[in-house]
Amino acid sequence: MAVPSPEELKNLRDCFREMKQTCFILGASGETGKELLAEILRQQLFSRVTLIGRRKLNLEGKLYSNVSQELVDFEKLDEYAAAFQGHDVGFCCLGTTKAKAGAEGFVRVDRDYVERSAQLAKAGGCKHFVLQTTKGADSSSSFLYLRVKGETEARVQAVGFDRYSIFRPAVLLCDRQESRPAEWMTRKVLGVVAHIFPTALSIPTTTVARAMLNNVVMPGPSGQKVEVLENATIHALGQAK
Repeated sequence: MAVPSPEELKNLRDCFREMKQTCFILGASGETGKELLAEILRQQLFSRVTLIGRRKLNLEGKLYSNVSQELVDFEKLDEYAAAFQGHDVGFCCLGTTKAKAGAEGFVRVDRDYVERSAQLAKAGGCKHFVLQTTKGADSSSSFLYLRVKGETEARVQAVGFDRYSIFRPAVLLCDRQESRPAEWMTRKVLGVVAHIFPTALSIPTTTVARAMLNNVVMPGPSGQKVEVLENATIHALGQAK
């Protein structure tokens, strides 16, 4: 993927704003989702932003004047189809962990919730779906995490969006509020490694968020409805400002 120059990117953003598109974010309370919302508001790319989740976030001030929140029960998503209607772009950063939700809960959140959300979004008029999975996602993997992520990618592809962008970042570097000691230590080590091999094993959530938005304002690959962005590509695209 060719990374646009600063001038090209400015023109792309200006043209995108003129279209007055709308978007929704699934997983806005997560680390990438929070950065994505902040970057969307900073760039003022969308005329309306809808956060779809199970709990209300504390958003106050003029900065959030065009942000609305739709609270849903993911176990009964069909009852909340209206929340997914009328959006041009959908961002999905939804996810949990096996440690937090158990194996069954992880599969339900990271695969089943995402798949049904994508189906409702497509039915509601969404044209471009942006999905965050992970480096190494593979539906044939023997590792549950990678297998489920790969299955999710395939199931969302089957929904048939006009454009479908899959982001496969490596380990996410961020200041997580939730206490996870082992993960914290891993991030500290990877933070040091990242200075030497910046695109190999990790990536900041801020970079992922910016790459997602740069991807959205750029035209999709000619003749392709599906594009997969691996960690190095996300790095490069996320550095463009």
